[in-house]
Amino acid sequence: MSEDSYVTDPSELRAVCVELAQHSWLALDTEFVRERTFFPKLCLVQVAVPGRVACIDPLLLGDLEPLLQVLYDPGIVKVLHAAAQDLEIFYGLRAALPVPVFDTQIAAMVLGQGEQVGYGGLVRALLGVELEKGHTRTDWAQRPLEPGQLHYAADDVRYLRDIYLRQRQELEARGRLSWLDEDFAELCDPARYRMEPESAWRRVKGMSTLREAGLATLQQLAAWREREAVACNKPRRWIVGDEVLVELARRRPREPALLERSRGLGEAQIRRYGKEMLAAIAEAADLPREAWPRRRERVQLSSHQEALVDAASAVLRAYAARHDVSPASLASRADLERLVAGERDVALAHGWRAEIAGRAVLSLLEGKAGISVDEGALKLTAARAGEAPPSKP
Repeated sequence: MSEDSYVTDPSELRAVCVELAQHSWLALDTEFVRERTFFPKLCLVQVAVPGRVACIDPLLLGDLEPLLQVLYDPGIVKVLHAAAQDLEIFYGLRAALPVPVFDTQIAAMVLGQGEQVGYGGLVRALLGVELEKGHTRTDWAQRPLEPGQLHYAADDVRYLRDIYLRQRQELEARGRLSWLDEDFAELCDPARYRMEPESAWRRVKGMSTLREAGLATLQQLAAWREREAVACNKPRRWIVGDEVLVELARRRPREPALLERSRGLGEAQIRRYGKEMLAAIAEAADLPREAWPRRRERVQLSSHQEALVDAASAVLRAYAARHDVSPASLASRADLERLVAGERDVALAHGWRAEIAGRAVLSLLEGKAGISVDEGALKLTAARAGEAPPSKP
């Protein structure tokens, strides 16, 4: 008998949820579309526990409350891969997140299984299974769904079960399970999924080309566009594209005639949104300078400091190799530049990243340690008490 089921009947959903609720963890994935809407349209929810895989159809069921009760049970760990988009959907349903969560992509990073590794790649690497790719561009809102589509969707949680069990076992064996707590807490921070129109300018492509006055205008224009997109549930680009917002923020037209000369702005858009765009531009012009938004500028370093960044990078890579993790999962070059410039609010200085390599890097930067080469391998010398240098590759 197949362990798979396609759930379209409310009574069957309740029965499946009773079964799911008996487990301490479940694998979870979603299928959705958002090409024509601002909010993602949930089309399928896949869940799996040992012995059961269920594809639950919200379009045919309507009411998902029995499932949501299970997913929001704090006694059940929800296992996902690259969970952010799925969590965004559930936050939209309840303005809350289905915690606790275990993200196998983040766990893979800590276990040296790849940086930002995709689900298919992880299944191949850990389980030796090659997933089918024939339905990657499926329109999940179309009904009926074909058996092949359902099988493809079920595979997204079928193998997630085994990956989770393997990763958890290895994390426990290597004493790294608690290392993920901070990353999972950040992933499940509601502020990450809360829509704030005043912050929408940060996501506009091309905003880095603007100066402060232009950024103030872009902030007002992007906030207006965000509210409009939410109100009519349309993609942002359907209201006004990013390149148009940046151009308007750069030129800051104050009259309809000048607005009409803006490249990329059609007559229909001007008729529908012209007054609102001009109002946003005028509002930005009235803002005092101290209220202008400021983007984070890249740290400016001297040539000596750049050399320190290179040295810190060498230490980082050596300690990453020792612990079998990706250097990129510990810190970027920009993170190291911030440390060299004196900042300490960097992920490398906290949590598991500090335990693996952060303390060693800081010891170097603070003059408490140096580096040398021993038989072709980098060695940290005179490290702080209790801090062993990396073993040779």
